[in-house]
Amino acid sequence: MPIGTFLCLLALVRLSQQQFPRACATAEALLSKECCPIWEGDGSQCGQASGRGSCQDVTISEAPDGPQFPHSGVDDREQWPVVFYNRTCQCAGNFMGFNCADCKFGFFGPNCEEWRVSIRRNILHLTSSEKNKFIAYLNLAKNTISKDFVIATGTYNQMNNGSNPLFRDISVYDLFVWMHYYTSRDALLGGTDNVWRDIDFAHEAPAFLPWHRAFLLLWEHEIRKLSGDDSFTIPYWDWRDAESCDVCTDEYMGGRHPTNPNILSPASFFSSWQDTFLAL
Repeated sequence: MPIGTFLCLLALVRLSQQQFPRACATAEALLSKECCPIWEGDGSQCGQASGRGSCQDVTISEAPDGPQFPHSGVDDREQWPVVFYNRTCQCAGNFMGFNCADCKFGFFGPNCEEWRVSIRRNILHLTSSEKNKFIAYLNLAKNTISKDFVIATGTYNQMNNGSNPLFRDISVYDLFVWMHYYTSRDALLGGTDNVWRDIDFAHEAPAFLPWHRAFLLLWEHEIRKLSGDDSFTIPYWDWRDAESCDVCTDEYMGGRHPTNPNILSPASFFSSWQDTFLAL
């Protein structure tokens, strides 16, 4: 199966395991290749004592790679996540997450039994208070270190096959910047400047639409957990008939600087944000 297609399927089924849980960013976890953290609710791996999930071998497709990626066994993302972990939490019922602590998208409640419909609204139709709350949540995410996830700052080989973990903290917002980068970046083939630049698994493969759909659902999910606001939904911008970028103003996502069109206006809320993203 092509990497892009496999990443797409992972995004739909268990996206939260596509990255690196803090609890599994240790030499012990990497050397054992097991990522089955404890769920604090009952003190068992994957919440097994409560029927949430269990620690199982990762199952991957044996279908051949597609011709768009003529390499094998050279990129950490191939047959994800077996390069790093070959045993992970497999969640049951309406549970999801790296330790089955969360509810699947659309489900709520302590046992994930309550189904709710989320209503998404045009960002230009939000009231001032709704718009300000949305921006406040973005700022909160930008300035809050993720308690659940870290990012890799090196490849598996650079980590000496797990004995030398290379991870760093990152904010909830920047985590998703990194996730997008990690999926779409060039394939690292080993050695200095030895990369495969002719593929972008997030944008130039069948994964494009479903991967981004799941990506936004998880981002929304993390904002809800961070803010404690289960009613939060990501607003949308209907650009179909727009003659210009309606949201590229200081009231919304930021206008252009009056003397330098390559940066945001100093009146924009986001102009004070610092670039803390560390690319590999």
